[in-house]
This record gives sequence, C-alpha cells and structure tokens, in this order.
Amino acid sequence: MMTKKALAAGTLLPAVFLLAAGPVTAPKEPLGLQPIAWPKDNPYSAAKAELGKILYFDKRLSADGTVSCATCHDPKFAFTDGAPVSTGIQGQKGGRSAPTVINRAWSLAQFWDGRVPSLEAQAMGPMANPIEMGNTHATIVKDLRAIAGYKPLFVAAFGDENITIDKVVKAIATFERTVMSGDSPYDRWKAGKPGPMSDAAIRGYHVFQKAQCDACHEGHNFTSNMYSNIGVGMDKQDPDVGRFAVTKDPSDWGAFKTPTLREVEHTAPYMHDGSLKTLEEVVDFYDKGGVPNKNLDSHVKPQHLRPEEKADLVAFLKALSGKGWQNITAPASFPQ
Repeated sequence: MMTKKALAAGTLLPAVFLLAAGPVTAPKEPLGLQPIAWPKDNPYSAAKAELGKILYFDKRLSADGTVSCATCHDPKFAFTDGAPVSTGIQGQKGGRSAPTVINRAWSLAQFWDGRVPSLEAQAMGPMANPIEMGNTHATIVKDLRAIAGYKPLFVAAFGDENITIDKVVKAIATFERTVMSGDSPYDRWKAGKPGPMSDAAIRGYHVFQKAQCDACHEGHNFTSNMYSNIGVGMDKQDPDVGRFAVTKDPSDWGAFKTPTLREVEHTAPYMHDGSLKTLEEVVDFYDKGGVPNKNLDSHVKPQHLRPEEKADLVAFLKALSGKGWQNITAPASFPQ
C-alpha cells in the first residue's frame, strides 16, 4: 500500500571550501526533533542559508516578477498559502494544496506524490512550471547574473561568483532546511519539562494512539514519509490518482504522501486538495472511515469516537504547534 524513499546522510565538504562559504555550524534543532542529515553535496553554511532565504522571497525568479517561493509557502500562513490550491502567475490555479515547508528537512521524497527525491529537486520544479512561476532555468540564471548585488552573495556561499541553477536550488534548499518547528507543548510534556500539555491534550494523545493515527503520523515529525489512500477526492468522476501517476503501481492508486502534523493548527485547509477547512472536519473525516474506494488504506476505518474524544484529539493536534519558524520574515530589500 505504501512506499518510501530515503535520502543519503550528510557529510561535510573540504575545509577550504567551507571557509569561503561561511560558518558551518547549523542552527540547533528545537526540542523534540532529531539532528538534520545535511546532504553531502549540499552541506550547511550560514552564507548559503542567507542567500537561499533571499532567493526564496525574490519574485524576480518568476517570469513576470509577481511570484516567489514564498507566495505559495508564506511565513504568515505557517509556510503554506492558506488556500485550497495555489495561485501562480497570471492568476492560474494549481491542482493541489501547497504543503508547508516547515520541517521539510526530515521529509524524504517531495511533493504530494513524491515525484522528486530531494528539496533541491523540488525547488527546480515550480520555477519552470508554466502555472506556477512560469520561467525557465536559463532565464533565471541570466537574470541573476545581471544583478550585481547577487555576485558577492554567491561568492560567500559557494566560493565564486559563477551563478548556476544548481547553486540557486542548493541555496534555497539550505534555507528551507532551517525552517523548523519543535519545542511544542507535546515535546516539553514528553521531556518532562515545565509547561506541559493541557489535560485535554493528554487525553487526546491517548485517543491519537487508540485510533491508530500514529500508524501513518509517526516518529518525531509525525509522518512516516510514506503514501496512503484515505479516500480524499476518490468519489469524484475523475479523481486525482496521486502516487500512481509516478509509479504506475496499482497499489499506489489514489495514495498521497502523509504530511507532518507539526503546526497543523496553522496550515489549514487540509488534505492534498484543501477540501477540509478545520481540524474538526479532519477528525470527522477519519472518524467516519474516509471515503470508501478500491484502494482504501487498511488503517482507515470508522472509529466511532465520542464527541469529547474528538475534542480532546483536536486539543492534542494543537499541542504540536511549536517554536523555531515564527521569526522568519521576508528580507527588507533585495540585491540590485
């Protein structure tokens, strides 16, 4: 029913490179999160992360200068866009909801259907997608090379001023890996620290286990990084087949990647099509057993939770809202 792809563990580049690229001590992960495995071909540096942040917010990467990465993954909406589906250049609508960037450092394959293996590969896609940023990689490189203010930033991050699309996406991915959420009420409660969860959230944690939510939303980031058919949209005449379009494996028909539950309080609307507006609607959807179809995941079945159990479960989900990403804002100015 489910598939998984792994990323390689990270190692560091030679010291001569790292001296040019700036400090290599990555931001400390908040309480509750495991250390980030930085890719060996794209290790952390502060200069690279800062360059990536600027590129992430720079609308000049789009064909008409109206859309940036942050348009669909906005800090104001917990690095989503708060809409059922995203809007690209010229008001064009995409087909799926924008997932949060938060804690993508621990994500494996990217996009709802897992069609690319890394954040670097993911950053490539929207730039050249005609519905999203509508540009070409060649044009982006040409335009960035013409902006004098970007040259010293690339020198600091990569050791030379030669701008390539590979460096652009490596910088953006480095920044994105610093967008984290941990040290939530749940994490503090689990670690026995002050500021524990509410009684309702603790009860909700036990409901979460009772209902086997942790069969898919597992581990420190509350996701298996796997794919599951829970029935969303499967009652439509022409449903989105999800992972099946990538693998052509019948067991992946209608399956989508399990998202993290961290910051789920702030990332509405929910599901790959943004069809559920509130956490209460999400709980009701699972409680009724999803939408029956030929490939429904065996873990998705009616739970018959009592109203008070549903309320406690929502309280637990809200207790997964943590710290680490809230102070990230757009640059005051951009290179000229």
